[in-house]
Amino acid sequence: MSGNQIRKVRIWPLLLLALGLKAISGEMHEIDSESLESKTDEQKEEHSSEARVVAGQIIDSKEDLWEGKGEEHQHTTADEESPATDYVDDVKDQTAIGGTADGEPCIFPFLFMDQEYFICTTDGRDDDRFWCATTYNYIQDHKWGFCETDEEASQRKLAQEAESFYHTGMKMINSTSKKSQKKEGYEILVKAADMGNTKAMEKVGYAMLLGDYLKLNIGTAKNFFEMLAEQGSPKGQTALGFLYASGVGVHSSQAKALVFYTFGALGGNLLSHMILGYRYWAGIGVPQSCESALTHYKLVANYVANDISLTGGNVVQRIRLLDEAENSGVGSGMLEDDLIQYYQFLAEKGDVQAQVGLGQLHLHGGRGVEQNFQRAFDYFNQAAATGNSQAMAFLGKMYSEGSNIVPQNNDTAFHYFKKSADMGNPVGQSGLGMAYLYGKGIPVNHELALKYFQKAAEQGWVDGQLQLGSMYYNGVGVKRDYKQALKYFNLASQGGHILAFYNLAQMHAIGSGVIRSCHTAVELFKNVCERGRWSERLMSAYNNYKEGDTDSALVQYLLLAEQGYEVAQSNAAFILDQKEAKIFGENETYPRALLHWNRAAAQGYTVARIKLGDYHFYGYGTDIDYETAVIHYRLASEQQHSAQAMFNLGYMHEKGLGIKQDIYLAKRFYDMAAETSPDAQVPVFLALCKLGMMYSLDYLSETKFQEIWMQMDLDMLLGPEWDLYLMTILALLLGTVIAYRQRQQQPELRAPGPQQPEPQREQQ
Repeated sequence: MSGNQIRKVRIWPLLLLALGLKAISGEMHEIDSESLESKTDEQKEEHSSEARVVAGQIIDSKEDLWEGKGEEHQHTTADEESPATDYVDDVKDQTAIGGTADGEPCIFPFLFMDQEYFICTTDGRDDDRFWCATTYNYIQDHKWGFCETDEEASQRKLAQEAESFYHTGMKMINSTSKKSQKKEGYEILVKAADMGNTKAMEKVGYAMLLGDYLKLNIGTAKNFFEMLAEQGSPKGQTALGFLYASGVGVHSSQAKALVFYTFGALGGNLLSHMILGYRYWAGIGVPQSCESALTHYKLVANYVANDISLTGGNVVQRIRLLDEAENSGVGSGMLEDDLIQYYQFLAEKGDVQAQVGLGQLHLHGGRGVEQNFQRAFDYFNQAAATGNSQAMAFLGKMYSEGSNIVPQNNDTAFHYFKKSADMGNPVGQSGLGMAYLYGKGIPVNHELALKYFQKAAEQGWVDGQLQLGSMYYNGVGVKRDYKQALKYFNLASQGGHILAFYNLAQMHAIGSGVIRSCHTAVELFKNVCERGRWSERLMSAYNNYKEGDTDSALVQYLLLAEQGYEVAQSNAAFILDQKEAKIFGENETYPRALLHWNRAAAQGYTVARIKLGDYHFYGYGTDIDYETAVIHYRLASEQQHSAQAMFNLGYMHEKGLGIKQDIYLAKRFYDMAAETSPDAQVPVFLALCKLGMMYSLDYLSETKFQEIWMQMDLDMLLGPEWDLYLMTILALLLGTVIAYRQRQQQPELRAPGPQQPEPQREQQ
């Protein structure tokens, strides 16, 4: 056997150990990116195991808080530089197969071409088959054998080819933002998945399930998930749980769904934890348990809080399809292209406010605009050049955090924060406080940090309020004061700061500074969890719906509904209610819509509660049940003060449907509806007119009209000359009718035509 000169391989034991530790670490920190699938793989970030959370911000024990933030894709590109081609096997008890020493044990290390080998190698062979020596010195003894059978060698080569396809596809997906190129990347992943690559099967399975860059194919996705579940993949188990929970592609089974979700959660899948948290909170398929819900939600919330950046992350856009359909004249919160182009025109002309506004819009994303750090940086630079303090503050934020566009630089960040703070800008003051609090480019100074946070908080800036609350909670630079911490966390939460919700949830979960309240803690943690990166799926589902891909939109909304998103539950119910989806039979749509209206109503959505009343009133997806309809309308009326519910209760009292007929109560509810909403005044007026007419007819039908007429004395009622009054009124009415008819019979005026010569008058 001849071979090429190779290097020594004594580092293999350490390398294998490192790979093993990395795999374990990846499993522990892995977000269920397949709830977003293609999106989160481009956005996930690794967090240091040495990080700790202070005031909801990630504080690294290393020198630089935001170091490495810009290396967003390194976790994939580093691992995907080239597929593994080295044979990893248990070198203990390795037996030679074939060769010159068939059946004899391999000896490690063995000497070949003046190099020692501690594992099997392919060196010296053209067919890439792994072999080993059965004596120390191969050159001297020529005793060798293969480390794998022919079948094992073929399987290994197939796996290596699949792995190569997987890494090629992932590189293409992560290196572009163009949809067409991402589709090409997924087509390559399909090849890897068909060859049995586990990671490719996970990616492709979710892409086919959600209609993301691949055509919606629930049957094929289900097959992938079943194979993954057999291999113990938490992502595959979670996906199967979703299929059985929603009845997509399979017969619905909440018991099977719970089993798969539980296995997925045990495997560390965050999506499964979030779904189980919601199920225990709402009592869906399991006994209601606040403590169990708290356990699951807290685990997911810890990840989301650690993932929050200084810039705050992406904006969660919640659009209700029902509201958009019923109020077509009202905007959905999305910015029209024409409006964006108008602001861009103003920014190019030097309008500072337009530059700052566009910078913030691109920094955070949302309202139909994708996050774009390069554009944000450019707009902020233009505005900062004119001396705008707000733009300087946001530039400081971008430099403090760092990204693949803006390199992390504490000195530059401090420079911008200082200039902005000196001009009284609260964003700059808060950023300067952060620099002093954590020693970002300057020595730590808690006194100055407190001073700048107080200035920012006094101007209502949420970051200043949050950090001030943290300082009081931890007793950093001030005496520990839970009351003050609670005050500032509450203020920051009113401004919508996710970390304020997280800190309040922690306080209520352990009873720190407040009376312990599991219910409050769960609601706050749920709010935090719903601000995770998977919330971007809401916008993806909306875009699919607007593009006419209703089935993909429905599946995505159903997945988000399983996670507990109320807006996703109502949107899924709306699509089913409109019978726009084709993945369910026509007789299944109303019962499924009823289920999701019920879940949305349980989370306080008024329209969903009214919809439940309508479904029971008309018998959509259930039997007609007026009494249950009354219950839902009354809940919407009393708890949420819905004018529509009040009007419906008035109608049911008028007709006696599911409730005792009572005209007086009907009028009362009609009046309440008119007082609650101006929009209800016209229908209430018509309903009251009808009610008055019906009341009069009922009264007359119950009374002997002829007896009343005979007993009526018109002389006493109208006076002795009542007949003259009556004749006068009749005459006036007759004159009015005649005058009106005469005006109607007058010839129409025509446009003057060519003038004709007037006839000469006869002389008299």
